[in-house]
Amino acid sequence: MTHDIILSRRAVIASGIALGVSALAPAARAAAPLKVAGIHASPVENAWNSCLHKALQDAAKEGVIEYVFSEGVSGTDYPRAMREYAEQGNKLIIGEAYAVEKEARQVAADYPDTAFVLGSSGEAAGNNFGVFGTWNYDGAYLAGMLAGKMTKSNVVGSVGAIPIPEVNMLINAFAAGVKAVNPDCKHLVSFIGTFFDPPKAREAGLAQIDAGADILFGERIGTADAAKERKIKSVGSLIDYTPRYPDTVFANAMWYFRPILNAAIADVAAGKPVGRNYTAYGLMKDGGSDIVYVKGVAPADAEAAMEKVRADIKAGTFEVPKVTEQPK
Repeated sequence: MTHDIILSRRAVIASGIALGVSALAPAARAAAPLKVAGIHASPVENAWNSCLHKALQDAAKEGVIEYVFSEGVSGTDYPRAMREYAEQGNKLIIGEAYAVEKEARQVAADYPDTAFVLGSSGEAAGNNFGVFGTWNYDGAYLAGMLAGKMTKSNVVGSVGAIPIPEVNMLINAFAAGVKAVNPDCKHLVSFIGTFFDPPKAREAGLAQIDAGADILFGERIGTADAAKERKIKSVGSLIDYTPRYPDTVFANAMWYFRPILNAAIADVAAGKPVGRNYTAYGLMKDGGSDIVYVKGVAPADAEAAMEKVRADIKAGTFEVPKVTEQPK
C-alpha cells in the first residue's frame, strides 16, 4: 500500500517541537522540501514503524520534506520497493534492512545518487548506505529499576520479537535494571519469532503470567493485552502505551526517531555522504530516548533512585550496559 503526504511549507508554530525542526541545519530548513520515501515492512501501527512514520509525517507537515510511504512490504518485495522509490526521484529512503541486509545493500550500490538510511544490525557501507539501531535501552533499564521494586512475586517477564542485537540489548537492559535493585528477582524471556503479531505476543505474555510473572516488559505490541487481561502491570517500549492501557502500562521506554531523521536530512541537504551510523542520535543523552511513567505507581524511594540514575545517564556519568547476546 503506497501513500503520499505532500504538504506546503509553513512556519513552525511551537517551541515544543524542539526535537523537530530546531535540530535541522539552517540550510536544510531554507531549501525546498526534500523528497523522502519510507518503506515499512510492518503496518505503520506497529510500534517501531509508528516511530519512524510519525517523525516523517511531522517533518512533512512542517514542510521540511515531501513524504511518500509503503507499509506491510514483505521481504521478497522490499528490494523492488527500494528500486521503485529511487527511480521516482526520492533523494532519501528510510526503512529497515533487518530481513534483507544483502539485497538492500545491493540496491544502494546500484543507486549511488540516492541516500538510504535503514534500520540494521550491520555497518554502514559506501557513501549512500547509512544505518541506525533502536537504542532505547536506557529507558528500559530505568523501567526495570521500577519493576524490580514493584514485583510481589519476584518474577518479571519480557516478550520480544526476534533475538537480534537491538531486541536483545533492550531486554537485557530491562533485566539489568531489575537486578540492580532486586538481585533475587527471576526474569522470564520469550520471543515470538516475528516483528508484528499482537495475538502471539499476548499468548507469550499469558504464559509468563502463568509461570509467576506479575510485571511484563512488552518489547512487542500485544504484551500489554495479556497484562490487562490478568490485571497486572506492564512496561511499554518505543511509544507511550499508557493512554491505551491506563490501568496496566505504568512506564514506557520511549524512542524518538526525529533526531536520527534530522541528522540524515541535514546530511542529504548539505550533499554529505550518509554512509555512517546514526544510532547515537537516539540515545537518551542526546534526546533520542527517555522513560515516561505514571508517578505514584512505584514506591517513592524507587522513583527517586531511578530519577537519580536518569539524571546521571543524561549527564553522561552513568552508562547502561549494552549487552547484545540473546537473553536467557
